[in-house]
Amino acid sequence: MQHRLIKTGLAALAAAALAVAVAACSSGSPQASAGKAGADISSKRCAENKAAGKITYLSGYQFQSSASILEYIAASQLGYFKDLCLDVQLKPGSGDTAQNTKLLASGQATVAAVAEQDLIQARANGIDIEGISSYSNAGLDILMTNSDITDLTQLDGKVVGHKGYVPAAVEAMMVKAGVTWDSLKLVKEGYDPTVLPRKQGGLEALTGFISNEPNQLKAAGDKVTVWQPVKYGVPSSLGAMAVNPAFAKAHPTAVEDILRAALHAYAYCSSSDAHVTQCVGYAAALSGATYDKKLNATIWKTETQVVKDNPTPGQPLGGVDPANVTKLVDMLHEFKIVPASVTSDEAAGWFDNSYITAIYSGGKLVWPAP
Repeated sequence: MQHRLIKTGLAALAAAALAVAVAACSSGSPQASAGKAGADISSKRCAENKAAGKITYLSGYQFQSSASILEYIAASQLGYFKDLCLDVQLKPGSGDTAQNTKLLASGQATVAAVAEQDLIQARANGIDIEGISSYSNAGLDILMTNSDITDLTQLDGKVVGHKGYVPAAVEAMMVKAGVTWDSLKLVKEGYDPTVLPRKQGGLEALTGFISNEPNQLKAAGDKVTVWQPVKYGVPSSLGAMAVNPAFAKAHPTAVEDILRAALHAYAYCSSSDAHVTQCVGYAAALSGATYDKKLNATIWKTETQVVKDNPTPGQPLGGVDPANVTKLVDMLHEFKIVPASVTSDEAAGWFDNSYITAIYSGGKLVWPAP
């Protein structure tokens, strides 16, 4: 069976995230920029960031209000990138993770939303990108069942729907729960989650994303049970970011400050319902009249709640957990997604926490930059 991993393609949040992300040297909550570009940082750092030139941010999927997307949109619209003398261009991704990693490696994108597991897979295939941030070891991939399923082993011999493949984290969860994998009838479904409550074609379970399909079904009045791999100790990632390594080597302060501005915006967009509405409005303005603001606000609230409920052990918001990288390599070996020659020590070198470490002081995000 062929696997393809998705993005995901993201410590603390809401009031907690606000406290973490408020600058050690700043007074009050994050707010829109009102001053001259670079006025609050040193002229030397401003010059270094300007020397980086145009920086292309590539989202995981369009301008959906997901963690690793909405805060970058907000950082642009609120003037946070400008405050740090950064020239950031926002580019919507297609949802094709493999394509995104190639654009990043080739320099057509500078920073992009790439899940930790996808980065490991890309590097195993010779695609040179570097992981620089992640919000949580929990992921967005989930399995949904109708409420009559109270134990995953009840799915033995049943029909399970997917969108082209069953995510590795979901398969790992089911196997760990005791499901007889070879007994399942796996079928490809479209993007209408109502096939599950209707039990179309005998469907008993359906893969999805915790911030998307369950919210759609709830809004329609359908009750389903959501099964999360993280609750079974299965590794993943949420809100992870990667960078073009050549750019990072040439412009380390720019990489630090891209993350700094995004984390500052994450706090702003999470601090109140009014700010959620404001930030989602920015994404809607970039997306067009068909953008579902209500659903996207729910997507943001759901994903940031997952981050809050599953903080990265021993890391500030944005820090990559080395132990999670090791677990991901083990899982990717188990399902033969990467060759056995890829070791956890090698994979650890594909991630660099130094950019996140540099922007925190005493557990708090420093805003603005020194």
